Amino acid sequence: MKITTWNINSVRLRMPIVAQFLKEHAPDAICLQETKCRNAEFPYSDFRALGYEHFAINGQKGYHGVAIVSKQPMELLETRDFCEKGDARHVSVGFANGGTPLTIHNFYVPAGGDEPDREINPKFAHKLDFLDEMAEWIQRDRVTDGRVILVGDLNIAPLEQDVWSHKALLQVVSHTPIEVEKLGRVIDAGRWIDTMRRFVPKEEKLYTWWSYRASDWEKSDRGRRLDHIWASEALSETLEQMHVLREARNWTRPSDHVPVTISLAI
Repeated sequence: MKITTWNINSVRLRMPIVAQFLKEHAPDAICLQETKCRNAEFPYSDFRALGYEHFAINGQKGYHGVAIVSKQPMELLETRDFCEKGDARHVSVGFANGGTPLTIHNFYVPAGGDEPDREINPKFAHKLDFLDEMAEWIQRDRVTDGRVILVGDLNIAPLEQDVWSHKALLQVVSHTPIEVEKLGRVIDAGRWIDTMRRFVPKEEKLYTWWSYRASDWEKSDRGRRLDHIWASEALSETLEQMHVLREARNWTRPSDHVPVTISLAI
Protein backbone atom coordinates (compact mmCIF):
# COMPACT_ATOMS: atom_id res chain seq x y z
CA MET A 1 0.00 0.00 0.00
CA LYS A 2 1.35 3.41 -1.02
CA ILE A 3 0.34 6.44 1.04
CA THR A 4 1.27 10.01 0.09
CA THR A 5 1.18 13.20 2.13
CA TRP A 6 1.28 16.60 0.43
CA ASN A 7 0.58 20.15 1.56
CA ILE A 8 -0.99 21.28 -1.69
CA ASN A 9 -1.61 24.96 -0.82
CA SER A 10 -5.08 25.07 -2.44
CA VAL A 11 -6.34 21.86 -3.99
CA ARG A 12 -8.51 23.58 -6.60
CA LEU A 13 -5.71 25.86 -7.79
CA ARG A 14 -3.22 23.01 -8.00
CA MET A 15 -5.47 20.22 -9.24
CA PRO A 16 -3.45 19.97 -12.50
CA ILE A 17 -0.29 18.98 -10.64
CA VAL A 18 -2.24 16.71 -8.29
CA ALA A 19 -3.57 14.94 -11.38
CA GLN A 20 -0.06 14.74 -12.82
CA PHE A 21 1.21 13.16 -9.62
CA LEU A 22 -1.61 10.64 -9.38
CA LYS A 23 -1.19 9.56 -12.99
CA GLU A 24 2.56 9.12 -12.67
CA HIS A 25 2.83 7.65 -9.16
CA ALA A 26 -0.62 6.17 -8.38
CA PRO A 27 -0.62 5.99 -4.57
CA ASP A 28 -3.47 4.05 -2.99
CA ALA A 29 -4.29 7.04 -0.80
CA ILE A 30 -3.23 10.67 -0.84
CA CYS A 31 -3.45 12.88 2.25
CA LEU A 32 -3.64 16.59 1.49
CA GLN A 33 -3.22 19.63 3.72
CA GLU A 34 -4.13 23.27 3.16
CA THR A 35 -6.91 22.34 0.77
CA LYS A 36 -8.39 25.82 1.37
CA CYS A 37 -11.99 25.04 0.43
CA ARG A 38 -15.23 23.99 2.04
CA ASN A 39 -16.28 20.35 1.77
CA ALA A 40 -18.85 21.06 -0.95
CA GLU A 41 -16.22 22.88 -3.05
CA PHE A 42 -13.70 20.04 -3.09
CA PRO A 43 -12.93 18.86 -6.67
CA TYR A 44 -14.52 15.41 -6.28
CA SER A 45 -15.15 14.89 -9.99
CA ASP A 46 -11.50 15.50 -10.88
CA PHE A 47 -10.39 12.80 -8.48
CA ARG A 48 -13.09 10.38 -9.58
CA ALA A 49 -11.94 10.76 -13.18
CA LEU A 50 -8.53 9.56 -12.02
CA GLY A 51 -9.90 6.48 -10.24
CA TYR A 52 -10.04 7.94 -6.72
CA GLU A 53 -13.62 7.54 -5.55
CA HIS A 54 -13.44 7.57 -1.74
CA PHE A 55 -13.17 10.77 0.28
CA ALA A 56 -12.75 12.00 3.85
CA ILE A 57 -12.83 15.79 3.89
CA ASN A 58 -12.50 18.34 6.68
CA GLY A 59 -12.49 21.72 4.97
CA GLN A 60 -13.19 25.38 5.60
CA LYS A 61 -13.42 28.47 3.47
CA GLY A 62 -10.11 29.92 2.34
CA TYR A 63 -7.87 28.47 5.04
CA HIS A 64 -6.40 25.24 6.36
CA GLY A 65 -8.35 22.10 5.43
CA VAL A 66 -7.31 18.45 5.23
CA ALA A 67 -8.47 15.58 3.04
CA ILE A 68 -7.81 11.90 2.45
CA VAL A 69 -8.64 10.56 -1.00
CA SER A 70 -8.38 6.86 -1.78
CA LYS A 71 -8.83 4.21 -4.45
CA GLN A 72 -10.00 1.80 -1.76
CA PRO A 73 -13.09 2.04 0.44
CA MET A 74 -12.45 3.62 3.81
CA GLU A 75 -14.44 4.74 6.81
CA LEU A 76 -14.35 8.28 8.17
CA LEU A 77 -13.43 7.92 11.83
CA GLU A 78 -13.04 11.40 13.22
CA THR A 79 -12.31 15.08 12.65
CA ARG A 80 -10.88 16.45 15.91
CA ASP A 81 -11.04 20.13 16.77
CA PHE A 82 -7.76 20.79 18.58
CA CYS A 83 -7.62 23.82 20.90
CA GLU A 84 -11.32 24.49 20.20
CA LYS A 85 -10.44 26.92 17.42
CA GLY A 86 -12.85 25.52 14.84
CA ASP A 87 -9.99 25.01 12.38
CA ALA A 88 -10.01 22.11 9.92
CA ARG A 89 -6.67 20.56 10.82
CA HIS A 90 -7.33 16.85 11.32
CA VAL A 91 -9.13 13.95 9.71
CA SER A 92 -8.77 10.21 10.31
CA VAL A 93 -9.95 7.16 8.38
CA GLY A 94 -9.92 3.41 8.73
CA PHE A 95 -9.18 0.77 6.10
CA ALA A 96 -10.33 -2.83 6.60
CA ASN A 97 -7.37 -4.36 4.70
CA GLY A 98 -8.81 -7.87 4.63
CA GLY A 99 -9.76 -7.83 8.29
CA THR A 100 -6.62 -6.18 9.73
CA PRO A 101 -7.55 -2.54 10.30
CA LEU A 102 -5.27 0.32 9.29
CA THR A 103 -5.89 3.82 10.61
CA ILE A 104 -4.54 7.00 9.01
CA HIS A 105 -4.48 10.37 10.78
CA ASN A 106 -3.88 13.41 8.57
CA PHE A 107 -2.72 16.62 10.32
CA TYR A 108 -2.01 20.22 9.48
CA VAL A 109 -0.26 21.66 12.54
CA PRO A 110 -0.40 25.48 12.87
CA ALA A 111 2.57 27.26 11.28
CA GLY A 112 3.08 29.52 14.29
CA GLY A 113 3.62 32.94 12.73
CA ASP A 114 6.97 34.72 12.61
CA GLU A 115 7.95 35.50 16.20
CA PRO A 116 8.91 32.50 18.41
CA ASP A 117 7.51 34.02 21.60
CA ARG A 118 4.15 32.91 22.90
CA GLU A 119 3.76 36.06 25.03
CA ILE A 120 3.68 38.39 22.02
CA ASN A 121 2.61 36.03 19.24
CA PRO A 122 -0.79 34.29 19.67
CA LYS A 123 -0.10 32.11 16.61
CA PHE A 124 3.01 30.67 18.22
CA ALA A 125 1.13 30.09 21.47
CA HIS A 126 -1.56 28.26 19.50
CA LYS A 127 1.05 26.03 17.86
CA LEU A 128 2.60 25.06 21.17
CA ASP A 129 -0.79 24.38 22.74
CA PHE A 130 -1.80 22.31 19.71
CA LEU A 131 1.28 20.11 20.14
CA ASP A 132 0.60 19.68 23.86
CA GLU A 133 -2.96 18.60 23.12
CA MET A 134 -1.76 16.17 20.44
CA ALA A 135 0.61 14.50 22.90
CA GLU A 136 -2.06 14.25 25.60
CA TRP A 137 -4.61 12.81 23.17
CA ILE A 138 -2.19 10.23 21.72
CA GLN A 139 -1.26 8.97 25.17
CA ARG A 140 -4.74 9.13 26.73
CA ASP A 141 -6.57 7.47 23.81
CA ARG A 142 -3.79 4.97 23.08
CA VAL A 143 -3.82 6.17 19.49
CA THR A 144 -0.91 3.97 18.39
CA ASP A 145 -2.49 0.68 19.46
CA GLY A 146 -2.67 -1.41 16.30
CA ARG A 147 -1.69 -0.43 12.76
CA VAL A 148 -1.65 3.35 12.64
CA ILE A 149 -0.10 5.96 10.32
CA LEU A 150 0.13 9.67 11.13
CA VAL A 151 0.98 11.99 8.26
CA GLY A 152 0.91 15.64 7.47
CA ASP A 153 2.46 19.05 7.42
CA LEU A 154 3.55 19.21 11.05
CA ASN A 155 5.35 22.52 10.43
CA ILE A 156 8.43 21.52 12.45
CA ALA A 157 11.81 20.38 11.19
CA PRO A 158 13.10 18.56 14.28
CA LEU A 159 16.60 17.38 13.40
CA GLU A 160 19.71 19.40 12.58
CA GLN A 161 19.86 17.88 9.10
CA ASP A 162 16.16 18.67 8.52
CA VAL A 163 17.10 22.30 7.80
CA TRP A 164 19.65 23.97 5.55
CA SER A 165 21.39 25.56 8.55
CA HIS A 166 20.77 24.44 12.12
CA LYS A 167 22.60 27.46 13.55
CA ALA A 168 20.85 30.02 11.36
CA LEU A 169 17.37 28.65 12.09
CA LEU A 170 17.55 28.08 15.84
CA GLN A 171 15.46 31.22 16.41
CA VAL A 172 13.24 30.75 13.35
CA VAL A 173 9.76 29.32 13.82
CA SER A 174 9.70 25.64 12.75
CA HIS A 175 13.13 24.78 14.20
CA THR A 176 13.24 26.44 17.62
CA PRO A 177 14.20 24.27 20.61
CA ILE A 178 10.78 24.54 22.25
CA GLU A 179 8.99 23.35 19.09
CA VAL A 180 11.41 20.48 18.66
CA GLU A 181 10.96 19.52 22.32
CA LYS A 182 7.17 19.52 22.08
CA LEU A 183 7.18 17.53 18.84
CA GLY A 184 9.45 15.05 20.59
CA ARG A 185 6.81 14.64 23.29
CA VAL A 186 4.21 13.90 20.61
CA ILE A 187 6.49 11.23 19.16
CA ASP A 188 7.25 9.75 22.59
CA ALA A 189 3.56 9.70 23.54
CA GLY A 190 2.89 7.18 20.77
CA ARG A 191 6.37 5.68 20.41
CA TRP A 192 6.05 6.64 16.75
CA ILE A 193 8.51 5.51 14.10
CA ASP A 194 9.83 8.40 11.98
CA THR A 195 9.54 6.46 8.72
CA MET A 196 11.40 9.01 6.61
CA ARG A 197 14.48 8.71 8.79
CA ARG A 198 14.15 4.94 8.72
CA PHE A 199 15.24 5.20 5.06
CA VAL A 200 17.41 8.34 5.12
CA PRO A 201 20.04 8.46 7.93
CA LYS A 202 19.80 11.35 10.39
CA GLU A 203 23.23 12.52 9.23
CA GLU A 204 21.93 13.28 5.71
CA LYS A 205 20.03 16.38 4.63
CA LEU A 206 16.32 15.80 3.96
CA TYR A 207 13.85 18.52 2.96
CA THR A 208 10.20 18.65 1.85
CA TRP A 209 9.65 22.43 1.66
CA TRP A 210 11.39 25.33 -0.08
CA SER A 211 10.18 28.92 0.28
CA TYR A 212 8.53 30.80 -2.57
CA ARG A 213 10.74 33.75 -1.63
CA ALA A 214 13.90 32.20 -3.05
CA SER A 215 14.66 33.46 -6.56
CA ASP A 216 16.24 30.10 -7.38
CA TRP A 217 15.07 27.57 -4.77
CA GLU A 218 17.06 24.72 -6.32
CA LYS A 219 20.36 26.57 -6.41
CA SER A 220 20.08 27.98 -2.87
CA ASP A 221 18.53 24.73 -1.55
CA ARG A 222 17.46 26.35 1.70
CA GLY A 223 14.92 23.69 2.56
CA ARG A 224 13.25 22.28 5.65
CA ARG A 225 11.62 18.92 6.42
CA LEU A 226 8.19 20.08 7.54
CA ASP A 227 6.20 17.11 6.22
CA HIS A 228 6.25 13.80 8.05
CA ILE A 229 5.02 10.22 7.97
CA TRP A 230 5.01 8.32 11.26
CA ALA A 231 4.05 4.70 11.89
CA SER A 232 3.06 2.76 14.98
CA GLU A 233 5.35 0.00 16.14
CA ALA A 234 2.90 -2.60 14.80
CA LEU A 235 3.86 -1.47 11.28
CA SER A 236 7.62 -1.54 11.81
CA GLU A 237 8.22 -4.69 9.76
CA THR A 238 5.94 -3.58 6.91
CA LEU A 239 7.90 -0.47 5.88
CA GLU A 240 9.34 -1.01 2.39
CA GLN A 241 10.16 2.31 0.70
CA MET A 242 9.99 6.07 1.14
CA HIS A 243 10.26 8.72 -1.54
CA VAL A 244 10.38 12.53 -1.48
CA LEU A 245 9.44 13.83 -4.94
CA ARG A 246 11.77 16.82 -4.97
CA GLU A 247 11.20 17.50 -8.67
CA ALA A 248 7.56 18.43 -7.98
CA ARG A 249 8.82 21.76 -6.65
CA ASN A 250 9.63 22.64 -10.30
CA TRP A 251 6.22 21.75 -11.70
CA THR A 252 3.91 24.42 -13.13
CA ARG A 253 2.43 26.60 -10.37
CA PRO A 254 3.85 24.33 -7.64
CA SER A 255 3.14 24.11 -3.95
CA ASP A 256 6.07 25.11 -1.77
CA HIS A 257 5.87 21.55 -0.37
CA VAL A 258 6.49 18.33 -2.31
CA PRO A 259 4.82 14.91 -2.01
CA VAL A 260 6.22 12.31 0.36
CA THR A 261 5.22 8.67 -0.15
CA ILE A 262 5.62 5.58 2.02
CA SER A 263 5.13 2.00 0.78
CA LEU A 264 3.88 -0.65 3.21
CA ALA A 265 3.78 -4.42 2.74
CA ILE A 266 0.20 -4.88 3.91
